[in-house]
Amino acid sequence: MPPRTALITGAASGLGLAIAEAMAEAGYRLLLADLEQSDGAAVARRLDASFIAADLARADDCQRLCDRALEASGRVDILVNNAGLQRVSPIEDFADEDWERLIAVMLTAPFRLTRSLWPAMKASGWGRIINMASIHALVASPHKAAYVAAKHGLLGLTRTAALEGGEHGITVNAICPAYVRTPLVENQIADQARVHGLAEDEVVEKIMLAPAAVKRLIEPAEVAQLALFLCSDAAASISGAALPVDGGWTAR
Repeated sequence: MPPRTALITGAASGLGLAIAEAMAEAGYRLLLADLEQSDGAAVARRLDASFIAADLARADDCQRLCDRALEASGRVDILVNNAGLQRVSPIEDFADEDWERLIAVMLTAPFRLTRSLWPAMKASGWGRIINMASIHALVASPHKAAYVAAKHGLLGLTRTAALEGGEHGITVNAICPAYVRTPLVENQIADQARVHGLAEDEVVEKIMLAPAAVKRLIEPAEVAQLALFLCSDAAASISGAALPVDGGWTAR
């Protein structure tokens, strides 16, 4: 059997990059997508992968991404919906355009990509969809209305798709990490300091790690190894799951 093909969104940095690196090492054929064209293309060259630039807030870009992925490989066996962004702001100050973009990228785009690739997965009788849902699919934090709403919605999409995909050999799961050492997390420290009235060096200890038993940021490679396992035949009976990688946050 030829190598399975995986499409990973938000693959130019952070968790998407870590998952791409793990899958490349495991021998998967990779199609990488990101808004950042130069960074994404550089990663693709390094990993011997294909790169497609896409703005997932746009419906036409979502469709073009799927069309090009299917044309390039003939099939897409694995979809990793990883692309994301953050906006930290009190509800009364949360701008419409920020709400709409976060929901578009982190909830509507995963639906569109799943819908477009679903028929080919059904036809082949095998598929893996991994939604990077965040611990904020399970719990909420203040000042993150759009992010939390999108991630809660993504978990609902995960569970619904898992019910529909089971008889066709398609599993759909959500990985729910707490704070991972990524640019997305590092870039929000200043915003968290502003809204909570803290110094930036206090944010990690007093906000990000306060609910967790394990008092450190999670490394991207830890999450990537879970994603890799979910793509394996050994994980064929895991579907519709929300899998925390949270240092004990939700144990409380």
